[in-house]
Amino acid sequence: MQFSEHGIFPKESLEELIRLGINPYPAEPFPVNVSARDIHQNYERNKTDYKDVSIAGRIMSRRIMGSAAFAELQDDSGRIQLYLRRDDLCPGEDKTLYNTVFKKLLDIGDIIGVTGYVFTTQTGEISIHVTTLKVLAKSLRPLPVVKETVDEAGNVIRHDAFSDPEQRYRMRYVDLIVNPHVRDTFIKRTQLVNSMREYLNGKGYLEVETPVLQPLYGGAAARPFKTHHNALDMTLYLRIANELYLKRLIVGGFTGVYEFSKDFRNEGMSRFHNPEFTQVELYVAYKDYFWMMDLVEEMIEKVAIDLHDTTQVKVGEHTIDFKRPWKRFTMFEAIEHFTGVNISEMDEAALRDACDKLKVPYDNTMGKGKLIDQIFGELCEPHLIQPTFILDYPVEMSPLAKKHRSKPGLVERFEAICNGKEICNAFSELNDPIDQRRRFEEQLELGLRGDEEAMTLDEDFLRALEYGMPPTAGLGVGIDRLTMIMTNSPSIQDVLFFPQMKPEKPAGGFNEKEFSAAGIRKDLFPVLQRLGINNLKQLREIKPSKLFNDVCGMRKKMKLEDVANPTMEEVQGWFSE
Repeated sequence: MQFSEHGIFPKESLEELIRLGINPYPAEPFPVNVSARDIHQNYERNKTDYKDVSIAGRIMSRRIMGSAAFAELQDDSGRIQLYLRRDDLCPGEDKTLYNTVFKKLLDIGDIIGVTGYVFTTQTGEISIHVTTLKVLAKSLRPLPVVKETVDEAGNVIRHDAFSDPEQRYRMRYVDLIVNPHVRDTFIKRTQLVNSMREYLNGKGYLEVETPVLQPLYGGAAARPFKTHHNALDMTLYLRIANELYLKRLIVGGFTGVYEFSKDFRNEGMSRFHNPEFTQVELYVAYKDYFWMMDLVEEMIEKVAIDLHDTTQVKVGEHTIDFKRPWKRFTMFEAIEHFTGVNISEMDEAALRDACDKLKVPYDNTMGKGKLIDQIFGELCEPHLIQPTFILDYPVEMSPLAKKHRSKPGLVERFEAICNGKEICNAFSELNDPIDQRRRFEEQLELGLRGDEEAMTLDEDFLRALEYGMPPTAGLGVGIDRLTMIMTNSPSIQDVLFFPQMKPEKPAGGFNEKEFSAAGIRKDLFPVLQRLGINNLKQLREIKPSKLFNDVCGMRKKMKLEDVANPTMEEVQGWFSE
C-alpha cells in the first residue's frame, strides 16, 4: 500500500471515514446535471442556468488556505475549479466535513460529488462554489502527480508526466486519468468505425457475425492460436481471418456482407503488430477488384473528412492527402521503380539471386511468392507515403484470389499502402472450386517445406464453392493501422486500450519492516516512497550524500512541516548492516 499526499496510508483514511459514519463507496446514484465542458462553453452566455449544478469526478489538485480551499475536479469532459468554504460546507457547529474529511482524509484521485452554483473568481476563472460534498469512491493508490504550468508564450508545460510507454499501456486506466488527451485518440477510433459502418450500411450491405473459434484456420497466411474444446474433445483455433465464412454467406445468397471482427495471429509484436487486432471485411457479389478500389477510395476519403473536416491528415512529418483518385502501381512496376530490377519473368532461383544482389534477407522456406513479397516489403513499401494502390500480384502470393483476366501468372488483387504500411487488402475472389483446391494443395506443399504461415485445406469451404459462388469482390481493412494514421499515432499500442504486454515483473511493495529494522524513522517513510525507494537494496544503491539531499528536498516539497529532516549522520547509519 502506498502513502497518500498527507503522508499516511490511504487505508487509514478509509478506516477513519468509516469511523465517522461516511460510506466511502456508497451504493445510491449521485445525480449529475452538468459537465465541466458544458460549464466552460455555456456559462458566460446563460448564467441563470447554472445556479444549481450537480457534478461528479476526481479531485486532481487542491490548494487549502485555512477555512477556504480551491480544488480541481475532472469528469469525462474536462476539468472545472471548485471553491470550498468551511462555513458553506458546514453551516452548523460541526465542521468535520471540511476540517477533517476534506482537508485530511481526501486525496488527489478520490471521486466526489458536489452541488453548488457557478461563478467567476476575481482572477477570471469559471468555478463552482460548493455547497454540498459527498464522497463517492476513496482511491487507495495515489495518482502520479502531473503538474501544468504556462510559459510566457502561453504554451502549457507538463511536469512529472505519466509518460513511460510501458506503464501507460499496462495501466491504461491511470493513463486516461492523468493524460486525458489520450481519450481523443480512442474517441476518434470509435468515430472512424462509425463512419465506415455508416458508409457500408448506406450501400445496403448486411453486418454479420462469424465464428471466432474455428475447427480450421484460414483466410490469410498466418500462424494461429490453438485451444481445446473439452466437451467435443477437439482442437479449435482462434480465427486469423473471417474471409472463408463470409464467402459462405455469399454462396448462401447474400449480395453484400461485412463484419468488424477481432482476429488473432500468433506472431511477433512490434509497433505495427499486436496478436489481437481489428479489421473489417467486406464481400460484394457481382463486383471485381477495380470496383472495390473505387469503394476504398470513397470510403477512406469519407473517414478523413468525418474525423478532420478535410482529406489532409498530418502523420509525423508528412501530410497525407486521401482525396481521390489515389496513385496506382502494379507490384512489378513498383519493384522496378524502386529497385531498377524487373523480376516479372524470374523463377524462384533467379529471385533468390535478386534478393542476394539487393541485400534483401530471406530463408530457405520461402517460395516464389514470399520472396517477391520480401523484396517489395523491404525496398518498396517504406517509400509509399501517400495512399497508393499496389495491384496485380503473383499467383503464388494469393491463394484465394482469382487469376488475372489478361495477365498470366498474376491474380486480381490490390493492397492500399499508406505511410509505408498496408492498410487494406482486396481481391476479385477466386470462385473456381477446382482451382481453389489446387491452390490449397500448393499451400500444403509450402507447409511441408517449413512455412508456418501456409494455409490449410478447408474441405467444407471447397464444398461451399462447389455449390457455386457468384463473381465477388472482397476487402479487408486494418482498423488499428488506419486509426494510427488518422490519429497521428506512432505505435499500434497507442490506438489499443489494452495492448498485449509481456508479463509484469512482480514489484516489491514498500518494505516497512526492513526500513524499521535499519533504524529509519516511520515519519520518513512517505518521503522515501515518493522518491521511489521501496526497499533497502534500492536505498543503498544511492550515495549517502545524495540520499540526504533527496530526502530533505522531498520533505520540503511535500510540505511535511511536522517531520524533521534527518541528519547526515542519521542517513549514513541507514547503510550499516
